[in-house]
Amino acid sequence: MSIPRPTDAELAVLRALWQDGPSTVRQIHAVLSKKKDLGYTSVLKCLQVMTDKGLVTRDQSERSHVYAPVQTEDQTQRSLVDDLLARAFGGSAKKLVMQALSARPASQQELEQIRELLDRAREETQ
Repeated sequence: MSIPRPTDAELAVLRALWQDGPSTVRQIHAVLSKKKDLGYTSVLKCLQVMTDKGLVTRDQSERSHVYAPVQTEDQTQRSLVDDLLARAFGGSAKKLVMQALSARPASQQELEQIRELLDRAREETQ
């Protein structure tokens, strides 16, 4: 069973959970409210939907339910990139990378990390 693609609002919740670990609705609301004016019930409803979709789990053993992401940040990012790669770039990693690098300049450090990844990929294919 594959996990559905999260919406932008759901990704914001997931980022808070990846950063802070398993959290209550109140804790997640506090993090998200720093960037955007959100109601507590909006965050609660989002978490309920995310639970139904299989994006988060809910621990009900305590009075305040604790939510945790089902997938790691890397797993979610890979899934989103795989989907984007297939839908927008016809499966071409080259086209994806070219567009990513032309859309926003990469820092010197990012370019060095990309070079290391390319070198590793080349070694693995030889």
